[in-house]
Amino acid sequence: MEYSRSILDYIFLLIKGMAMGAANKVPGISGGIVAFVGGFYEEFIYSLQKINGKAFRLFFSGRFRSFYRYINGNFLLFLLSGMLISYFSVARLLDYFLEKKELYVWSAFFGMILGSIYYISKDFKHWNEKTLTAGILGLILGISISFLNPAPENDNLYFIFFCGIISVSGMTLPGLSGSFILILLGNYVLLLVDSVNALYLTFSELFNGDYSFMENEERLHTLKILAVFTLGSLTGLVTLSHLLGYVLKRYKKITTAVIVGFITGSLGVIWPWKRTVFKTDSGGNILLDTNGDKIIQNYKRFVPDFGLEETLWAGLYIVMGIVILLLLEWYGDRQQRKKGNLRSAG
Repeated sequence: MEYSRSILDYIFLLIKGMAMGAANKVPGISGGIVAFVGGFYEEFIYSLQKINGKAFRLFFSGRFRSFYRYINGNFLLFLLSGMLISYFSVARLLDYFLEKKELYVWSAFFGMILGSIYYISKDFKHWNEKTLTAGILGLILGISISFLNPAPENDNLYFIFFCGIISVSGMTLPGLSGSFILILLGNYVLLLVDSVNALYLTFSELFNGDYSFMENEERLHTLKILAVFTLGSLTGLVTLSHLLGYVLKRYKKITTAVIVGFITGSLGVIWPWKRTVFKTDSGGNILLDTNGDKIIQNYKRFVPDFGLEETLWAGLYIVMGIVILLLLEWYGDRQQRKKGNLRSAG
């Protein structure tokens, strides 16, 4: 499958990758929704699907250019680069706003998810007994996941590898938040906070010529955990993409119905009005991670007081989130029409 893009297209692809990276970091938000709404979900899945036996044969036989073209290299390079950039920039900025203006951030995301449900379902004209059943099952699964209680932290390397496979589900399955799944598995802080901070600190020290981390056993163990987690994530990306590629080809209508239901059910995860429940010890004292941050255990949701000014502002942010999605939809449709006109002219 060949894709032709301009320089501007690649810049926007990098930005979309950054949006996916930021979305994957936030519990309750799925990077797959960004791909779905951004109009590149199927290309993303099919490009990952190209990382197969033929790709490895091309690579190990030294045919690097053919390998790069075969896996849609430009697309994956810009998209994954955007995610990597986001991990050390946009995602950290998002952490800051979540700490300072948590209600408004969640409200904007809630609006974006509402907009994405509209975007995905508006052109879906295939509701029947099978697709409706699939949609209801997706809805039930999404709601069920929203109210599960998290497990305790576990740094067993086999389990870390499994966490890596599960965490990328948010990139390949719209509506399923990989970071929220990590909270349920008990390893969100370990894998998306402590490990990333350890890597960031290590790079900073290397840049300054400081190699003292080599004698820091705790840091080395954390970096080992991050390496295993990354390997699991890459494994999950490739294996899930093959499974989803197969499903999308043969059961696209049912898959879309499940996604619509699942995203709708997952709205409970990102309900803006919630209180964070932190882990405590037997004496009721809040536990801290290695960086001195409170460890998130779950969220307690509640109905807001509509008489408060902040509730009205939160409502405006929900509307803003919906508008952002509608603008993205308009831009995506406009780009598709442009490409269609160019093909017709050709």
